Amino acid sequence: MNYYIGEFSKKVDLSIDTLRYYEKIGLIYPTRDSINKRLYCEKDVEWLKFIIRLKETNMPIKQIQYYSQLRYEGDTTVEKRLELLEKQMDRLKIEKMKIEENIIHLDKKINNYKKMIIKNNK
Repeated sequence: MNYYIGEFSKKVDLSIDTLRYYEKIGLIYPTRDSINKRLYCEKDVEWLKFIIRLKETNMPIKQIQYYSQLRYEGDTTVEKRLELLEKQMDRLKIEKMKIEENIIHLDKKINNYKKMIIKNNK
């Protein structure tokens, strides 16, 4: 099924301006109909969901652009795309470790304060 930009915008929950921006910076390349209107398909829906997921992982936009470029070049770029995703995974694991350390630290601090409150209320 094909969608014009307004329909597509609602389907992927992104503004028309955002879609145009993504096209401008090379993240997505919609096809055009006979009167030059943008046309999007189901593959574009899945691709945008993946772009959003990459953004949620805090992958820098330059890397998403590079990944997109590689994707549109085809299967000969699979190794390079894999490398990008593995590097992002490494960054996420480091970030996760830092978050877990911070949670442990905050838990200790919270427990100390709770103990102080209980002690002061006796």
